[in-house]
Amino acid sequence: MRKWKPSWRAGIKVLLDTQVLILAHLGSLPSRLQQMLAPADVEVNLSAASLIEIAIKNAIGKLEMSEDETNRAIRELRITLLAFEPRHAFQLFSMPMLHSDPFDRMILATAVAERLPIVTGDRIFRRYSEVRVIW
Repeated sequence: MRKWKPSWRAGIKVLLDTQVLILAHLGSLPSRLQQMLAPADVEVNLSAASLIEIAIKNAIGKLEMSEDETNRAIRELRITLLAFEPRHAFQLFSMPMLHSDPFDRMILATAVAERLPIVTGDRIFRRYSEVRVIW
């Protein structure tokens, strides 16, 4: 997979991994990513699967990120939320089982179905040849 380079084209559409939203909330988003996501012509998307992941992790005490904080992070990054649709779920049938995290797999399936590169620092995403990983 190719890594993001400063010369990438304007107007790109991307899908964020859950960790990117969490890092933004914590104020730990690398400056390179902040610069990459800042231009108004960059369409930043997030799967509803990420919202489910954050809500569950918050409920079981693995993450302190409330609904209000999640909404604030979404607004600050100008995120468009994508519903997890049946066509995304059907994409899971043809994806290799390279790891078992259900949220990662739903995000990957969304990226494949929507033909969006994924912004993530999670190296396991690079094992999937079907997606382009940025970071």
